[in-house]
Amino acid sequence: MKPLLLLVDDDEALRTQMRWALDGSYEVLLAEDRRTAVEMFRTWHPPVALLDLGLPPSPAEPTEGLATLTDLLALDRHAKVVIVTGQTDKQNALNAIGQGAYDFLCKPVEMDELRLLLKRCFHVAQLEHEYGEMQERLGNNDFEGMLGNCPAMREVFGTIRKVAPSDAPVLVLGDSGTGKELAGRAIHRLSPRKGGPFVPINCAAIPENLLESELFGHEKGAFTGAHLERQGRLEMAAHGTLFLDEISELPAALQVKLLRFLQEFTVERVGGRKSLPVDTRVIAATNADLKQALASGKFREDLYYRLAVVQIKLPPLRDRGGDIDLLARLFVRRYAANAGRGTLALDHQAVRALRDHDWPGNVRELENRVKRAVIMAEGQRITAADLELASPTGQSLGEGVALREAREAVERDMIQRALHRHGGKIAPAAVQLGISRPTLYELMAKLGIKKE
Repeated sequence: MKPLLLLVDDDEALRTQMRWALDGSYEVLLAEDRRTAVEMFRTWHPPVALLDLGLPPSPAEPTEGLATLTDLLALDRHAKVVIVTGQTDKQNALNAIGQGAYDFLCKPVEMDELRLLLKRCFHVAQLEHEYGEMQERLGNNDFEGMLGNCPAMREVFGTIRKVAPSDAPVLVLGDSGTGKELAGRAIHRLSPRKGGPFVPINCAAIPENLLESELFGHEKGAFTGAHLERQGRLEMAAHGTLFLDEISELPAALQVKLLRFLQEFTVERVGGRKSLPVDTRVIAATNADLKQALASGKFREDLYYRLAVVQIKLPPLRDRGGDIDLLARLFVRRYAANAGRGTLALDHQAVRALRDHDWPGNVRELENRVKRAVIMAEGQRITAADLELASPTGQSLGEGVALREAREAVERDMIQRALHRHGGKIAPAAVQLGISRPTLYELMAKLGIKKE
């Protein structure tokens, strides 16, 4: 079906000529005045219109044409309206641009120039339509900076909405790159504490000998180099939220102090002798297995139950289905726009490669791959190679590769993906691959794949 184009001009001969010239590429709708143009636009919703400024009852003035422009854009602010004017005063056309017209041409129109302009108009309109559709599909799932449409993410959003109004501690679980800090910020922004600070700290990124001072603060002279009194992160987050990332890395002595804070809501600075009341909500996060840490004695059981009043488990990207496509296209549009390459898009092979990839780095990995691909892509399409992903067959095989080598390469890739997805467990990996456990062991031995 040809794209719809509305042509508004009071000159019947010109309308007929233009329709004849453009009919091969577009379904041309004709209107001779404002009323007809608005009626046809409302009925057919063409994405692009050619509009003469001189329309009856005042063809020598731009008034009626500008009013028509206003009416069309009121019906669809994304419509691409190109002014085609025979009036010698270009200022009228420039005024129309200021009121929202996409571009203008002067009569007599050069048809090659017009065709090129129309091609660009329809292309931009299509991009905007696709972006609008994507935003509509995401709908309310653009949740406080977190994007997702799969059932698991909708469940996460629902839990965040329920827990945010309370002061209950929350434990956010999930693999690296799944967006644990985004979840913490979402809880904070939806809470009564949203006017207060959100203070994040990574327990694994600060040396153990400095972490206590970083969390609880210190008094002047508490240790060498402590020249001034200093608040800790718990005090900095007063009337707000402290986000403790990688809580599993918190040393045992500080686990005791944090537990005391969660019980009494007071802090004692390093080198201090008095307890200071602090009104801070704590949200903790980790990608580690805290149950295993409990069993090994690395993490205190009483602290675990204090922190995990509510648990939120973020799903890995590989389990989020269609969210991979949505997120990838959104990142492409964002970084392509920043780079001045707004027409850049993923090709079909790239989309298939995205779906095939196991995403060990989750959303963070996806965003970084897309960011790189936008820089590296040479044409208007991002390829699987630009994303540094294997082709959808799982291979990038050169010429002269024997059939046996190719088959082994595919088998190796599939087995490694299945093992990674199931944490190195043989039984579920074999089920996924549709083979028996002994067969999988034999293939792993043949292909030199070691059990994780």
